[in-house]
Amino acid sequence: MGVAQFIATAQAEDINWQAVDQTLGRKAVVSDDVHRYGFPRSDLSVSLDGVAIKPALALGGWVAFKPAHGGAMVMGDLVLLETEITPVMSKMIASGLEITAVHNHLLRASPATFYMHVAGHGDPARLASAIRDALAESKTPLSVTAPASPPPVDLDTAKLDQIIGVKGQANGGVYQFTVKRRDPITEDGMPLTPVGAMGVAIGINFQPTGNGKAAITGDFVLSGDEVNPVLATLLANGIEVTALHSHMLDEQPRLFFMHFWANDDAIKLAKGLRAALDKTASVKG
Repeated sequence: MGVAQFIATAQAEDINWQAVDQTLGRKAVVSDDVHRYGFPRSDLSVSLDGVAIKPALALGGWVAFKPAHGGAMVMGDLVLLETEITPVMSKMIASGLEITAVHNHLLRASPATFYMHVAGHGDPARLASAIRDALAESKTPLSVTAPASPPPVDLDTAKLDQIIGVKGQANGGVYQFTVKRRDPITEDGMPLTPVGAMGVAIGINFQPTGNGKAAITGDFVLSGDEVNPVLATLLANGIEVTALHSHMLDEQPRLFFMHFWANDDAIKLAKGLRAALDKTASVKG
């Protein structure tokens, strides 16, 4: 164990994660030293091109805490209605958190949803309280109800795994892929690992829409020179590019996030996504 890893481990053990869980009203999903909390907008009924969007497809807000600098760094992506943006933002700023991006991920969704990326450093309990108080300015559910049994994912998931090149997993009726980039990513000098938990892996989601079709969305994590080759490849494969933007302020290397949408034959779409992945420095297998 290296010195930096030892220090991070020691810091992780020093944090009272139970207090953070209690403040945020939910248990974390723990990956290495990262505690990630989901804030799905299960209160919203959002439709796009006639598809009723499941929270796991495109409405899954989250915040992730990672031990750092004698406390924790927090990063997150919160799903908000347009009327909620300014109240939540004002509360975040008043509490010393940073806003790193506000934008759309989808087009034509009703109601329209927006995505607020947030960041902060400091005492984890204080950060958790600030996030909870800010989210209270929205209708984001702050108490967790037992989820209903999700419907089975009615897709040929083995074939999708084979095409995308990594193993996906079912979550809330949606089949999700996390594809890592080959280059290490840091924010403010801190390695953003594990990349999936910290929101810097390529995310691809399939929601079955019947007869072998699926709605797909997610985001590609790209270097500048990958942006237009990936964009052109997606368009050529009938996949709409719905947003292109940054999520962070101080990441190295500089990254761009490209969101996409289509509703078509799942295997056909997977092949189009694989062609786009082939234009990126991503890990296969």
